[in-house]
Amino acid sequence: MSRVDEIRARLRAAADPSRAAGQQAYMKSDLPFLGVRVPDTRRIARAVVAGEPDAAVIIEDAQQLWDVASHREERYAAMMLLAVPPARADLRIVPLIERMVRAGRWWDITDELSGRIRELLDAHPRDGEALVRGWCVSEEMWLRRLAILSQLGRRGQTDLHLLADALRPNLRDGEFFIRKAIGWALRDAARSYPEWVEAYVAAHALSPLSRREALKHL
Repeated sequence: MSRVDEIRARLRAAADPSRAAGQQAYMKSDLPFLGVRVPDTRRIARAVVAGEPDAAVIIEDAQQLWDVASHREERYAAMMLLAVPPARADLRIVPLIERMVRAGRWWDITDELSGRIRELLDAHPRDGEALVRGWCVSEEMWLRRLAILSQLGRRGQTDLHLLADALRPNLRDGEFFIRKAIGWALRDAARSYPEWVEAYVAAHALSPLSRREALKHL
């Protein structure tokens, strides 16, 4: 049995049909759910490829799993494989991430993958910054959301110049998911840089949603 088939089999063994319909309705997903909890999906993905030394093999598994997915948890598992060393923070994951975002086009996809971009920024700052600066002006709204959220969790390592650059071309965007992302990114930055965030909010014409989210804990 291939690793992809094993992940799919383990997900089905962990399925809870009583949860599946509610998950699909909440996520407004065309793909059905199996009813597997996110921590269990993550555990299964990691366990199946544990010990694999070749990043290219894991990336190929992730691509195959994404392509054959008939349930949303299989897509989640494919994204989660990209967080498993040695694939984690390997620049070769970038084309697959962009393909996933363009195909998935929903917040659960971008929000999971934002962690992969944070890891790339930590490991390859110049390459990661170039990605963020390119994606923040993309015609694809979900890539712009990915760029805005790319530093969530960096705390004191947050590059404030990069954050401001990612926000700038999106401040006037009326899309809910962009406005929400702007507020979320600023709120997260405020954990380590509250004065900077307060000054940024005061100096920019943010939407009420972005402003409210940014200042929520200040």
